[in-house]
Amino acid sequence: MGQVTVRVGGYSHPVSCEDGQEAHLIALAAEVDRRVASVKTMGGSYGEPRLLLLAALLLADEVHDLKVEVAQARAGIPASTSPAPVAAAPAPAADPMLAERLARVAERIEGIATDLGKG
Repeated sequence: MGQVTVRVGGYSHPVSCEDGQEAHLIALAAEVDRRVASVKTMGGSYGEPRLLLLAALLLADEVHDLKVEVAQARAGIPASTSPAPVAAAPAPAADPMLAERLARVAERIEGIATDLGKG
């Protein structure tokens, strides 16, 4: 079992992985770190859990868009009517409205988590 320590958002995290997957895991962590850096540029002061949540939401949104693109391609819908492909490497530009929407979504998720913890 391989183990690496990745750094995301200024925090170190030891993570186990299958032998030989260390470089892949480090690359994934670097992508998450880019998203965390992007969230930080949107303003606001967030702790590590919230930064990671917002970064995860950005990544989940990108995965959703890519799934829609794949489904459209499989259905034979021309690429011109598909949303533009999302670049994987650069972090998205700061968007104040996106930051507000993500903050509201994060608050709703935290509320749901609190409610689930009560039950």
